[in-house]
Amino acid sequence: MSFATDTKKELCMNTSVDVEILRCEFYGMLLLCREFNSERIVFKTENKNTANRFVSLCTMLFSPIIERTQPLSKTAKAYSVKVIDSLDCKRIFDFYGHDDRNIALRVNRANLTEVECEKAFIRGVFLACGSVTDPDKGYHLELCLSHKSLCADVCKLISEVEDLSVSMKMLNRNGSYIAYVKDSEQITDFLTFMGAPTSAMSVMGAKALKQIRNTVNRRANSEIANLEKVATASATQIKAIKKLQKNGKFLALSDELKIVAQLRLDYPELSLRDMGQMLEPPISRSGVNHRLTKLIQLSQEDD
Repeated sequence: MSFATDTKKELCMNTSVDVEILRCEFYGMLLLCREFNSERIVFKTENKNTANRFVSLCTMLFSPIIERTQPLSKTAKAYSVKVIDSLDCKRIFDFYGHDDRNIALRVNRANLTEVECEKAFIRGVFLACGSVTDPDKGYHLELCLSHKSLCADVCKLISEVEDLSVSMKMLNRNGSYIAYVKDSEQITDFLTFMGAPTSAMSVMGAKALKQIRNTVNRRANSEIANLEKVATASATQIKAIKKLQKNGKFLALSDELKIVAQLRLDYPELSLRDMGQMLEPPISRSGVNHRLTKLIQLSQEDD
């Protein structure tokens, strides 16, 4: 199963028995129905748990006669739930304060009287039209709505919830209106607020793991760069020392320069600090660097 499917499964396990809260969750799903008016209510989804939740809430709250259709093949993925009787449709439609004279559906804020109602409503909206990317692959949560005004209403509601610091952006994609957020902390807050703490923890865990990996990679890259730097410098130093040996100048060097030169020839991979520790008495990194620089300068005098 996908991360989004697991998230919706977790949300559908909500055990609230508060009728007002359940009505708000169902309202969120109703507004995202394929058809929602006084004559027809048709809900479609590709998520089995969401379809079951819609049926459960509809039956519990309004007891209408419904018809449920399941996918007949692997290619036909949509579950469909239809309220059969137009009188039931009108009863539900009227209950939430909607009027067929309105051209486009809008969120009736009179149905959302407190934060818990807003939370349930947003959960219902997400179940009906939401998706969230696997945090191992990226951070992206979105709601896909068919009407611009409805999308704007939902975004405004989310931005005004005091317990939720989430600011969603909007875009038009192939005729649908998308409300989305890409910030991992906002996605975590959004999932927690709706009632999916396990999914929220997965996002936080994935982010923490990425941060650890990035830190390790940065350190590894830094160490590799340092090794490459040491190797390049060592090659230059060894070349200079061998040149001094070849032109007979090596024997004329002071003892301190000879010792450092021989040490570099014997241990080309050593850092300057480690070379300094091998001398007797030990000297600092800058002291070793000074002597090696002197050897390079001496090798270049006749060039």
